[in-house]
Amino acid sequence: MSTDTAAPEAADEGSALAPWVGGYLRDHAIHIAVVAFFIVYPFLYDVLVGQFGLPAEMLLPRLQTMLVVLWLGLFAMSFDFISGYTGYLSFGHAAFFGIGAYTVVLGANGQLPLLPGGLSFMTLMLVSALLAVVVALLIGLVSFRLSGVYFAMITLGFAEIMYVASRNWDWLTPGQSDPSDGINTPADFNPELGVPFVDPLQVETGVFGDDAILGINFGDLLVYNENLGAIVASYFAIGAVVLVCYLAMQRIIHSPFGRVMIAIRENEERAKAIGYDTFKFKLGAFMISAFFGAVAGALLVAYRGSVNPDAAFFFLVTGFALVAAIIGGLGTLAGPFFGYIFLEGIEEFLARGGSGGGLQPFLEEFLPGGILEMTIGGDLTISGALDAFMTGHGEFYAGIIFVIFVLYVPIGILGTLRLRLGADSVATYVSRRLGGSTGTGGSGGGGKSAAAESTTAAESVTAEGGEEDAPREGGGPAEGGE
Repeated sequence: MSTDTAAPEAADEGSALAPWVGGYLRDHAIHIAVVAFFIVYPFLYDVLVGQFGLPAEMLLPRLQTMLVVLWLGLFAMSFDFISGYTGYLSFGHAAFFGIGAYTVVLGANGQLPLLPGGLSFMTLMLVSALLAVVVALLIGLVSFRLSGVYFAMITLGFAEIMYVASRNWDWLTPGQSDPSDGINTPADFNPELGVPFVDPLQVETGVFGDDAILGINFGDLLVYNENLGAIVASYFAIGAVVLVCYLAMQRIIHSPFGRVMIAIRENEERAKAIGYDTFKFKLGAFMISAFFGAVAGALLVAYRGSVNPDAAFFFLVTGFALVAAIIGGLGTLAGPFFGYIFLEGIEEFLARGGSGGGLQPFLEEFLPGGILEMTIGGDLTISGALDAFMTGHGEFYAGIIFVIFVLYVPIGILGTLRLRLGADSVATYVSRRLGGSTGTGGSGGGGKSAAAESTTAAESVTAEGGEEDAPREGGGPAEGGE
């Protein structure tokens, strides 16, 4: 090819690429904005708390809380992947979270059969996720013969079996304490997250882990709390894993496979009628959700270095994920993550934290002593009432808020936002406002996503169902992932 023809072709490729990049950025503007917010949050928190003290600490979740939100939010999203998009509530989803956590700890202690000791954390995390997939396959082969509340109860039963075993199986803690007290990783185990074989992108997590990534020392970037450098480094390392997992789940949801999941949720019988083997699709979705649920459990160990049955296999682990999904928006993928932020923020705001913060310390600091000592009735003072009704009762008030959401905001925060904006997703609405395409799923420059280009099962089911069988308002969006 001559240089005369090559130059125009290269120019044409460049001119075609520019609109595609612009369109892609418009379609994902909301995602970029959310990621940017989470990137600047540690430094924003440091400056605001350093400048304004208790008032800012009262309103902003602590960095340690945001770390917990990352892995619990990922677990809630994995729960939503199966429960929100197929309509099968996996009440035993904590089984996979526990498998992820316990497999990493047992591997670090050299207790896993057929595997050598000394494996890296990334390897153990992958092993734990694959093991969860196998367990999900076995559980699903039995459980998906049922539906509705029976499916929910049988998955809960499997999780409870694992919970009881983790509390009583002495093999888990050879020569150590009671298994119900949990197990720890060895002192010389370094949980490193990052890109394998690329040392600058390997970060040792934990309170005493690395405080730098790519040579950037986060302690030096913090103005008021230089000692939080290791926490910030762990925050970014764990956050990167959570982001990759979210993008992977979102991509699957926007694929033809994901459209069949949604078709199963809307009307499984019609999905079968148009030729889909719904059993295999449900089983596949269950295994995928188990994979990411186990990754979330592994991230718990990456930071804390220990695990116990109540933090891993207990049914309330799934219960809180369900609460977060309902508050954030069931069937929105990102909704449960924001639901967890909302829940944790409320609990911190309405309960005295171990290191201060929250409404009660703020009132005790700024209300005059005379008001605090005023008697309400009998010997009960205002200060005593604050202690009686607020200290340690954050979960109580979170429960009240959950009831309010169920009654008045049944489709959750993101679901309600979508309804008010009149769009399938917030990303679609923002893209439209910016002059981009109206498609979702990551297409750029006005192109359609793979899911939109195909003849989707969900659309076929709805079309065959007629108006009387159309999805109810708030029953879940056509496509998920904000």
